[in-house]
Amino acid sequence: MKIQFFGATREVTGSCFLLQVGDSQFLVECGLIQGDYEHENHNSDPFPFDPEAIDAVVLTHAHLDHSGRLPLLIKRGYSGPVYTHKATVDLCAVMLEDAGYLNEKEAQWENKRRERKGQQLIEPLYTRNEAREAHKQFEGIDYGEFREILPGVKVVLRDAGHILGSAIVELELTEKGQTRKVVFSGDLGHKGAPILKDPELIRQADLVVMESTYGNRFHRSWDETWREMGEVISSAKSNKGNIMIPAFTVGRTQELLYVFERHFDDWGIGDWEVFLDTPMGIEATKVYAEHAEVFDSRARENYEETLVAFSLPNLHMSHSSEDSMKINRIKSGAIIIAGSGMCTGGRIKHHFKHNIWREQCHVMIVGFQAKGTLGRALVDGAQHINLWGETVMVKAKVHTIGGLSAHADQQGLVDWYANFEGRPRVVLVHGEPEAMDTLAGRLENELHADVIKADYQQSLTL
Repeated sequence: MKIQFFGATREVTGSCFLLQVGDSQFLVECGLIQGDYEHENHNSDPFPFDPEAIDAVVLTHAHLDHSGRLPLLIKRGYSGPVYTHKATVDLCAVMLEDAGYLNEKEAQWENKRRERKGQQLIEPLYTRNEAREAHKQFEGIDYGEFREILPGVKVVLRDAGHILGSAIVELELTEKGQTRKVVFSGDLGHKGAPILKDPELIRQADLVVMESTYGNRFHRSWDETWREMGEVISSAKSNKGNIMIPAFTVGRTQELLYVFERHFDDWGIGDWEVFLDTPMGIEATKVYAEHAEVFDSRARENYEETLVAFSLPNLHMSHSSEDSMKINRIKSGAIIIAGSGMCTGGRIKHHFKHNIWREQCHVMIVGFQAKGTLGRALVDGAQHINLWGETVMVKAKVHTIGGLSAHADQQGLVDWYANFEGRPRVVLVHGEPEAMDTLAGRLENELHADVIKADYQQSLTL
């Protein structure tokens, strides 16, 4: 038995872990590498293993840094099942097809440039149709359902509280009469977050593979977070500008709609026109409404009373490009929720082009921004940004709402690990070096844990 780390090592994106048990090989995660052009270019590299030799894939949740290379894996020869929570199956149908569409558009734009220069044309990483075909290999599992996926490999999913259907993966591995329990945290949710339950606690493991995204940060309290968000909305109203919110289409978008509904009166949301300007976000919101059974008690009760989820009376769904372009005529009074969450593409960049140079406007950052992304540049105080080759001034006020996070903070991560009996060895992944190092120090010094910070292609014998 062994595990190898092929992604999210000393960085956040590209999660991919290969496990070998007897004659079987399977993956946990197969995610996209995200960030600047140089990083994302590695998505088309050959896999560091033979896709045809993989027997199964287990997926923790639908975010593309965990799921986004699955269609490519299948395109290159993988023919087995992808096991994940039923809600994740539905979300991946939306997200992977959208990723295929973006791949097609990016290849089309790049090939126009290459044609003019007489260079060799490229193919999309994968297409919409290839994403649809890949989705046929997904198999849904409920939380708490034990499933033997391969000889000597049993899996059970626990609620991670990160996005709809997100899971902690418990693996029971048996080879030559020896059994080992390996737990993958996936992305752990932020305790007390709207809509979803808190991450489940697990008591026993021989090895824990744990994310460390916010291993060096503490979130503000929820009360402070709501107060800050309300103040931003109030300030923007007095400035007579628009609010642009780059939001991850799965998870963050639905949380925002839910919170706007809960604070409709005290934040004066009724004084605004709210635009959900992301076709994928609209579809993902429908999926959320179809899986209210995994909501926390408050959100579930709210849904059962109304039988409608995310029902703001002043909410406009912008399906088409024409709908999106109409928003740009509005100079004041619009709250615009648009993808992408890290501002690397999507409709948010078009709204920046029309608004970010206007000092009466506001940008509300409500999610993690990886190094090398436009969103990270804004958080770090960029005074100019580049939009399609044009340098644009940043005059809008940029607000980082740090408490509204789908990830556990440092204390949340420490508290989750502290529930394991006997302090099993822990391998940290899914974090930038500073975050990973800081979290490792706390685990070692306070809980006396044996901590490994995973390196790319590192192999551990179980």
